[in-house]
Amino acid sequence: MIGKLRAFGAFWYDFIVGDDWQIAVGVVAALGLTFGLSRAGARAWWIVPLVIVVLLPHSLYRATRHEHRAGRTDATPQKRPQPRSRRPRDGGVSWSTRGGAVRRRPRR
Repeated sequence: MIGKLRAFGAFWYDFIVGDDWQIAVGVVAALGLTFGLSRAGARAWWIVPLVIVVLLPHSLYRATRHEHRAGRTDATPQKRPQPRSRRPRDGGVSWSTRGGAVRRRPRR
């Protein structure tokens, strides 16, 4: 039961916070400010859209900042080099099942 509760909490944390905790904090603060001002009688419907319009470009800038520093203009990630393949542990020998019998043959 504890594992299920922990998984449920981890899901909601990942869903709400996601990759950028600052967006989550900004939205929660905007909702709180909107609630407080609306309880005081002010029209505060515009606060959440304004906060999102400010936070979204800031978040995108922070996410792409390392690409700007490298002088890249495209947003495609660079390909990672492929790891070097290891020699087979069987001494360079492969197995063939041609003809129904299992035979060893040297690798080419």
